[in-house]
Amino acid sequence: MLQFDRPQIERLITVDADAANAVRDAYVAISDGRANVPPVGYLGFPAAKGDCHIKYGHIAGDAVFAVKIASGFYDNPSRGLPSSTGLVLVFSALTGQTEAVLNDEGYLTDLRTGLGGAVATMALCRPDARRFLIVGSGTQSFWLARSIRLLRPAAVIAIWGRNPNRAAAVVARLAAVGVVAEVEPDLQAGCRAADAILTATPSPQPLVQSDWVQPGCHITALGADSPGKQELETALVARADVRVADMLSQCLDHGEFATAHATGLIGESDCVQLGAVLSGTAPGRRRPEDITIADLTGVATQDIAMARTVLARVKGQAA
Repeated sequence: MLQFDRPQIERLITVDADAANAVRDAYVAISDGRANVPPVGYLGFPAAKGDCHIKYGHIAGDAVFAVKIASGFYDNPSRGLPSSTGLVLVFSALTGQTEAVLNDEGYLTDLRTGLGGAVATMALCRPDARRFLIVGSGTQSFWLARSIRLLRPAAVIAIWGRNPNRAAAVVARLAAVGVVAEVEPDLQAGCRAADAILTATPSPQPLVQSDWVQPGCHITALGADSPGKQELETALVARADVRVADMLSQCLDHGEFATAHATGLIGESDCVQLGAVLSGTAPGRRRPEDITIADLTGVATQDIAMARTVLARVKGQAA
């Protein structure tokens, strides 16, 4: 059995084209029938402003399957601790034996979420989209910005956070790895100016209002991954011309689309799955003026893709 800690995993995988392609295929597997993904396990810790997700599954033809445990405790930065942590367990799909323990401390989740947000955004934003606004100044904003720059090198990236100092700290951290970004001081103005908006907060109340979003804008919402979270005004979800879900059953149950679905403003037939858009079996953006929304709740196939990539690179180094 192989065991890797976070520094070892960071040396094996980062924001790169192969990792992005692995995440892209992970979404397609949800739509083309290759994925066996049971419902997400969820534990909420409201008193501690935290939650834990257990995601597990298998992609047909893969030699391994994975179980990922990840938690987010959102007051941790004030305690000098990271807001997210976790690990991934990898097993043989032939024998069930444990093949690897990836004690990544949440790194792979952060990485695959950032890559997934960028992949979805590039699939649905206008080809000429230039200004990208990230709403949120937590860990995920760093990975989203890096992933956007990988897939759209000419992107102008702005970051808004409730705490401007935290947003400035993310901008400084990005500068240290060669990614230029700026602080957006005004959320409403930033939304109005953006060609694409990516939301990555644990907010229980909508932050982005419908009348702030201009025709032609794309929105990727990543924060509403469990009950009680919502980043977009319900009217905005209802107004969108195209709604795309990473996994429809999850998004309608506890994702950004859940409130609009529960109140009857949208139905299952009003949404498509991201994998179908990426594979070309379902349309995405139809017109330049369309407002498009991708609701990403996080799927186990992303975690499988990350684990598979790590193990492949270990074997490649050993060859």
